[in-house]
Amino acid sequence: MAQGHSIPLIDIAKLFASHGVKSTLITTPLNAPLLSKAIQSSKNLGFEIEILVIQFPAIEVGLPQGFEITSMATTHEMKEKFFKATFLLEPQIEQILDQHRPHCLVADSFFPWATDVAAKFGIPRLIFHGPGFFPLCAATIVILKEPQKKVSSDSEVFTIPNLPVEIKMTRNQVPTMLEKNADTILSKLFKESRECEERSYGIIVNTFYELEPAFADHYRKVFGRKAWHIGPVSLCNKAVGNKTEIRGMEASLDEHECLNWLNTKKINSVVYICFGSLTNFSDPQLLEIALGLEAYGQEFIWVVKKEKKEKEEWLPEGFEQRMEGKGVIIRGWAPQVLILEHQAIGGFVTHCGVELYP
Repeated sequence: MAQGHSIPLIDIAKLFASHGVKSTLITTPLNAPLLSKAIQSSKNLGFEIEILVIQFPAIEVGLPQGFEITSMATTHEMKEKFFKATFLLEPQIEQILDQHRPHCLVADSFFPWATDVAAKFGIPRLIFHGPGFFPLCAATIVILKEPQKKVSSDSEVFTIPNLPVEIKMTRNQVPTMLEKNADTILSKLFKESRECEERSYGIIVNTFYELEPAFADHYRKVFGRKAWHIGPVSLCNKAVGNKTEIRGMEASLDEHECLNWLNTKKINSVVYICFGSLTNFSDPQLLEIALGLEAYGQEFIWVVKKEKKEKEEWLPEGFEQRMEGKGVIIRGWAPQVLILEHQAIGGFVTHCGVELYP
């Protein structure tokens, strides 16, 4: 899965282990070394946590061997094949449950079949949901009530009904995977994920009550489902080392260089901009972001999925020279938790997912 899904699950395993519960992480060969680094500090403290490796069926769906994370997908077709492959993991998970006999199975929401696998062995399945209670409530209502079908055009605004606050959007803004009649792997996956919520023991969410109390209460009372907010789960990483190189991919900018730059800035003066590992912007879209930053005069750290090239069409000519001292562009992975907890950071621009929350 994407880093925004896998990293919180690693932290959840650490949290369970810190309470004296044996935790086992199931992963694939490409991800295993990263997970081993991530749990080493917990193991050094005597926590019982281990890793089991299964094979990802990339070849079976027409992807190259070793294609094991969604960020490797460069086309929509590759993403569809990747998610199709996740359905083929079920037999291997069933074999692991048969051999190890755990007392509970925690699986990401994008593995709907995990509920039935857990039921075969008479154990509860907890769904991990990263983005929070607000998107859970909004998406569920859109699927059930289909308010987008009551407007006459794609640009006409409608209100999502039966939510604790008024949320407006247009039909163009409704993701395809929320459409009942959409014929894609993603829409099928999302539909089955929502259906399995009703049959699972409950969900755990990487959020905290004070962030979205109205939606946390709404999800429990209106939908009548068990739910626990346990975030931000990254707070289990107290040592500096746990917040940098062992959380996901290695940062492409030295964390000390980044923190030294932030130390020169006033409190709440810097905006951190990062849209995650799956979001792909076109060069014109990135150019608009750059122009906006320069026009506004805002100090920033901006993470982009780009390599340094001699000619970069997505940057205004001379942008980095003019922004020297005022902004930092990180090409690749960033030491995100360290950045976000720094007192100089006053804002975070990202996509709708709260998996990125520090």
